[in-house]
Amino acid sequence: MKVIVAVDRDLESHLALRYACHLVEHVEAEVDAIHVKKDVGNIILEDFDIPFLKTDHRQKIEAQAKVVQQAISDACEICLEGKVPCEPRVLTGKPAEVILREASVGDFDLIVLGCHHSSALREMLLGQVHTQVMNHATRPVLIVRELRKIQRVLVAYSGSSCDESALNFLAPMLLKKKPEITLIHVRDTDDNESQEFADACILRGESILKQLEHQPRTKLVTGNVVEEVLRELTLDNYDLVVLGAYGFSRSGPFNILSEKPLQIIRRTTRPVLLYRPKV
Repeated sequence: MKVIVAVDRDLESHLALRYACHLVEHVEAEVDAIHVKKDVGNIILEDFDIPFLKTDHRQKIEAQAKVVQQAISDACEICLEGKVPCEPRVLTGKPAEVILREASVGDFDLIVLGCHHSSALREMLLGQVHTQVMNHATRPVLIVRELRKIQRVLVAYSGSSCDESALNFLAPMLLKKKPEITLIHVRDTDDNESQEFADACILRGESILKQLEHQPRTKLVTGNVVEEVLRELTLDNYDLVVLGAYGFSRSGPFNILSEKPLQIIRRTTRPVLLYRPKV
């Protein structure tokens, strides 16, 4: 498995790197920790004939990149202690574009982004880079706001092919950790879903996980999907949340990121794996 982690000066991104290494420590994996520094040539100051401002800005960017490079080198040592190969790299350009390009060109299996832990403005602090990457990534994206030992996992399961693929993607990484996995299916009151389908759905998800050598708990509830998943997160101390990128409906445009998982990501501080099949 190949994992790419975006790292900057913020503590959250360093925690994201440590969390990613913890997640993949029991599978054959390699991690690239990348910092994307600004391209001085694209900064607005370059449009003005103020040489000392240009020089000063360039020096600040280079100094910042050196500090971050040392920080991610130190953070990579944590991965290496856990026997996960980790390579620090500094690249230049627009962060979202570079992350998406590198993930595609390097054929990575997972993108990891750190995000602010908590704030009254948490929804705003998700960030333009995070939103762009989640909307345009062609592979799973893990959003990390805090470092947690993975002991309890919540999977929001709709019965879609995307969600089934998410179980197959996640299960091998968790096999040796043996966390308690809770599989929740929300019979959405807005979707006119029958009780028969809901019952069959939860049984199907449970069967898949058992075939993958996990013994999940199951929960079947009725209500609004976003509110019920968030309610479950407040009731139990989960260390990872797994969401399908295409929402919680049996039908719809499967190449468009659903607003429902985005709402959940914005409103929780738990690490969230937003799954979409790698293409």
